[in-house]
Amino acid sequence: MQAQDFLVELGTEELPPKALKKLAEAFLAGVEGGLKDAGLDYSKARYYAAPRRLAVLVEALATQQPDRTSQLDGPPLQAAFDADGKPTKAAEGFARKCGVSLAEIDQSGPKLRFVQNIPGQPATDLLPGIVDAALAALPIPKRMRWGARKTEFVRPTQWLVMLLGEQVVPCEILSQQAGNLSRGHRFHHPDQVTIASPAAYAQTLRSAHVIADFAERREIIKNRVDTLAAEQQGTAIVPADLLDEVTALVEWPVPLVCSFEERFLDVPQEALISTMQDNQKYFCLLDASGKLLPRFITVSNLESKDPTQIIEGNEKVVRPRLTDAEFFFKQDQKHPLETRNERLANVVFQAELGSVFEKAQRVSDLARLIANQLGGDAERAARAGLLSKCDLATEMVGEFPELQGIAGYYYAKHDGEADDVALALNEQYMPRGAGAELPSTLTGAAVALADKIDTLVGIFGIGMLPTGSKDPYALRRAALGVLRILIEKQLDLDLVGTVAWSRQEYLSKSGVSLKDGDTSLVDLVKDFIFDRLRARYEDEGIDVAVYQSVRAVSPTSPLDFDQRVQAVQAFRRLPEADTLAAANKRVSNILSKADGVVGTQINAALLSESAEKALAAAVEAAEQAVAPLTSQRQYQPTLERLAALREPVDAFFEQVLVNADDAAVKANRYALLARLRGLFLGVADISLLG
Repeated sequence: MQAQDFLVELGTEELPPKALKKLAEAFLAGVEGGLKDAGLDYSKARYYAAPRRLAVLVEALATQQPDRTSQLDGPPLQAAFDADGKPTKAAEGFARKCGVSLAEIDQSGPKLRFVQNIPGQPATDLLPGIVDAALAALPIPKRMRWGARKTEFVRPTQWLVMLLGEQVVPCEILSQQAGNLSRGHRFHHPDQVTIASPAAYAQTLRSAHVIADFAERREIIKNRVDTLAAEQQGTAIVPADLLDEVTALVEWPVPLVCSFEERFLDVPQEALISTMQDNQKYFCLLDASGKLLPRFITVSNLESKDPTQIIEGNEKVVRPRLTDAEFFFKQDQKHPLETRNERLANVVFQAELGSVFEKAQRVSDLARLIANQLGGDAERAARAGLLSKCDLATEMVGEFPELQGIAGYYYAKHDGEADDVALALNEQYMPRGAGAELPSTLTGAAVALADKIDTLVGIFGIGMLPTGSKDPYALRRAALGVLRILIEKQLDLDLVGTVAWSRQEYLSKSGVSLKDGDTSLVDLVKDFIFDRLRARYEDEGIDVAVYQSVRAVSPTSPLDFDQRVQAVQAFRRLPEADTLAAANKRVSNILSKADGVVGTQINAALLSESAEKALAAAVEAAEQAVAPLTSQRQYQPTLERLAALREPVDAFFEQVLVNADDAAVKANRYALLARLRGLFLGVADISLLG
């Protein structure tokens, strides 16, 4: 079968830069999916994407769809014909469905069957529909119309190239007639460009000052920005999202170094970086110590004969934005940070949960409690909690919302607050995302935990639980943040007691009485937080049964929970693990069927069998050995010691009848099994591992 390269390029007005890469990837996926559904083989496919074009190049595409056979089964023969051999309504209906007479239906098998040979179509007949469907399926939140047309797309279309080999695929898509004429750079080469063949596409456009390959443009920008930064004795900040966006803004990238006045460096560098990255799409430069340099790199979309004009133009544009940041910073410093709480007393945190200032008061008290438990400075944690929301009322955060916490840090330092108090104002929001940085200080950790727990308790207390994908208060992220801080920083906090205390704070500080439902509010919040651990452990390759075995014994500290999980995971690798898990399951089933309460006192005089005497001795020895280990949370050594019980446990079940006829002997053996099970429950319910 013959094969030729295929190219489709849709020319448009400038596409949304933040969406360009996603649109190009979706276009490629749509075309490849359409080719696969049509049975058109090809060697490989790739996308091209630039500000004014989306393109897909398919190499060695089959020019003809292969013939195929369609087979449709109908009713069984006994249902298709009556006793006299006449066709029933079922048979006639099947024939009508197939669009043929009953005589053309295959009746040789147990069922009626219609087999149809379908000749393959030329690729030129199929490609317009495939491309049209791929474009229609692009992830475009809001489409637009232009002119008097009813056609809708993300931006107005301007031209369409569709070539199979050197031949145009005749069609009209999105109001554009297909041809072989593309366009070059809007300024360097505004004329039409003839694409002789799909293979010549990229090079033809390059000669017209368009680098159509998104990945190539991205690499050019990254390398040139790094080189220019090194020439300035600095390092460029190149966030991946910003690099993608800048790549989507230019067809012919030309990075240039610009500068701004050094006086602006007195402003928090996060504010300067934020405005230059978010508003101007500049790459900022840092010196060897991580301090902002008074220079930045812009990426021009043309090669100017006088680049100085482009540089001066960008410097002129950025100056007012930096001046605004400087003004807000100086104005905010005229008032102590703590005075901002007066404004926050009139700002609602949540309609049923009081003001932002009341939240700060609750966070302050809760942070004091947490810091006490964690061995931190309780008073500094309380101070940080009281100041935690103050920067929300500043001019700087009003203009740059992403600086909440960061602005508070600088203003607290200006006011002479302790270093860890100032740091805590920023660290309260940590971790800001999956895998993001954690608080570096105990004060910051205490405030971060207090803030998140206060939100969880309050929102759950008014019944606004997250459902499906809806989580407007980011409660899942808050719960994950609590877990990460406590587990990864090895901080031991009684979560149940802390949540209960937080609930009481709502009543004492804000006069809000949070309600209980079918499950108590404390249990609801605790379960919600510990539920997040399941996915965490699955990501780490820990079996869900290990998680469930620990969950069954209800630890109240996330750190303690994690230590038990790690110990059980290690225990599972021991040769005795499976046997002991099965034995624990058997013991659990026996005890669950006992009449009344099972005691734990063992009467040595009632131990008659050698196997039960051996098990009783082994259990007593194990209890003495593991007691100091479990008290110090050395769960892995505990389980390794308990693994030695395998042989006496096996012998007991092989030689001893638990449900003896003598009631006293039976009760004594139940007590022995209860003691055995209690040893393992000191770590986890390993019966769930079986």
